[in-house]
Amino acid sequence: MSDKDLYRPEGIDDAYSHPEPEASSAEEETAPARGASPSGRKVRASAAEATGGPAPQLPALGLRGALRWTWRQVTSMRVALMLLMLLAVAAVPGSVLPQRPQDPAAVLTYLQDNPGTGEWLDRLGFFDVYASVWFSAIYILLFVSLVGCILPRTKAHLQAVRNRPPRTPRRFDRFPAKAETSSTATPDEVVDAAAKHLRGRLRWLPTFRVDVGVEPADPARGLPERRTVAAERGYLRETGNLVFHLSLLGLLVAVATGQLLHFRGQAIITEGRGFANAVVDYDTFENGSLFSPSSLVPFSMTLDSFDAQFAMDAVAFAQSRDFTAHVTVRDPDGTSEQEQIKVNHPIVAGGAKIYLQGNGYAPEITIHDAEGQVAFAGRVPFLPEDTMYTSRGVVKVPDTSPGLDQIGLVGYFLPTAEVDEVGARSTFPQPINPLLVLEVYRGDLGLDEGLPQNVYRLNTDTLTPSVDAEGDRVRVLVAPGETVDLPDGLGTITLAEGAVPRYVALDLRHDPALVWILVFSLGALAGLAVSLFTPRRRVWLRAWSEEPPDGATSDRRTVVSVAGLARGDDAGLQGEVDRLVESLPGTPPTTDPPAERPAAERTTSSPRTDGQARPDRPRKADR
Repeated sequence: MSDKDLYRPEGIDDAYSHPEPEASSAEEETAPARGASPSGRKVRASAAEATGGPAPQLPALGLRGALRWTWRQVTSMRVALMLLMLLAVAAVPGSVLPQRPQDPAAVLTYLQDNPGTGEWLDRLGFFDVYASVWFSAIYILLFVSLVGCILPRTKAHLQAVRNRPPRTPRRFDRFPAKAETSSTATPDEVVDAAAKHLRGRLRWLPTFRVDVGVEPADPARGLPERRTVAAERGYLRETGNLVFHLSLLGLLVAVATGQLLHFRGQAIITEGRGFANAVVDYDTFENGSLFSPSSLVPFSMTLDSFDAQFAMDAVAFAQSRDFTAHVTVRDPDGTSEQEQIKVNHPIVAGGAKIYLQGNGYAPEITIHDAEGQVAFAGRVPFLPEDTMYTSRGVVKVPDTSPGLDQIGLVGYFLPTAEVDEVGARSTFPQPINPLLVLEVYRGDLGLDEGLPQNVYRLNTDTLTPSVDAEGDRVRVLVAPGETVDLPDGLGTITLAEGAVPRYVALDLRHDPALVWILVFSLGALAGLAVSLFTPRRRVWLRAWSEEPPDGATSDRRTVVSVAGLARGDDAGLQGEVDRLVESLPGTPPTTDPPAERPAAERTTSSPRTDGQARPDRPRKADR
């Protein structure tokens, strides 16, 4: 086969192909033995065999091309979705494993229980996930991907907004939505009415962008001068899409800013006691990496009293009705204000919101060791475990006299105690008959090792419990105003007389990005709604004047043709075209019932066999 017999697309110059030399008759006869194709065509010789020179090489990508390809991959939608999913997966260890900023004691416990695995997890930053290098890398890559995606789309959208609607097509019969009618008005009046209808009532936010034009007459084709209207809507669809992505980008920035500057602390305050807004005065405190303790506003607060109301009726017995903490807040300038903190009704002080998280009882306990020295004195918060305020607490007594064992007590405080042969329990949340029920341990509490411990837990692994002659645990029952001897000669315990003090658990939060997170979240929802529910439509109208036939007595009429096109499926496109036709002046009314059509004769053949529509069923365009 000669080179002239080969098919070469017109206009394409293949710089890497060369004409194949004519093969001799002997070569043609032996071609199948040397690798001819099954069809009998010869395999084209390579460029090196044809010219005797080196084989052609494709151009190298180069550093600039590699960077451009990498940037396009990073800013593509699939990579952005992948990074978003990867960010969600990377956040899972932060909710499964203990985190050092929130609970350092739990991290130490995990490291002690899992020395091998825990060491590697700590090296990889799994105990501080949100500050780790790999989580920050995913976060920054997602940020860069969104920026690289938004900027070119914004530029293209601004250019599209400045462009005019597309010109009116020559033929309307190929569009999915169309209509034709006639009008007694002039073409100018029809075009003006159509433009006004398409623009809508709001001049500052038109429904359609409208462009009015004129098509000159074409005597050769027998076409008169025609007026046209080209309209397009749906630019808000892309605007909403961009607003959604910008809001998502703003959310990333706001969340990152909040994590860097926020602080959150919990403090337990008993009645009559105070609290100062300083890091050392919080029971637990966490903050962002850019937070400075000097930025805390130095206000103070005192819990004056706490009111708790419970139902007394049989239907909702002991159900909580209301909790109110009466506090006095003193500002740095010396002024003070009386405030009330209720559940879900926080107050604001020093730029932080103060929430009422919990409440309970803090009985005042005094413990003397075996030598009669005061080893412990203070209020001990007991945490409620049920609706009757059966509260569990721990008393740790490390400051005993030299040579004596340290003492640990763990048990319950019962506001309204009822004791029988089964045991002791609380029957009402209010302190009607308070009672302490404690178990006693002695030994080394482990507080001198330098490791933080939970004040509401007692590690009994290294302690010896006090038991009676039968080997059962000894339980100490203490009522207000009583002093009871501890077993094994460890000393005595005294519960203060009078009303049992109550405590409140306050949660103080400061996050400067919360308002922006709300704004960007609402913006993302609004942009997504606009992007999903804004149709992208184009509507064209052509109107021209038509002379009446010879001998006719009717006046000159205007013929109107309308067509519509949508991007994607749009069930309301035909309705848009129909509404435009109805708004035109001088058009016949469309509310008249359709004229009756003669019934089609029944035939034995199926209407689908001859390829014609049934005459008694309207066409799809008519419907």
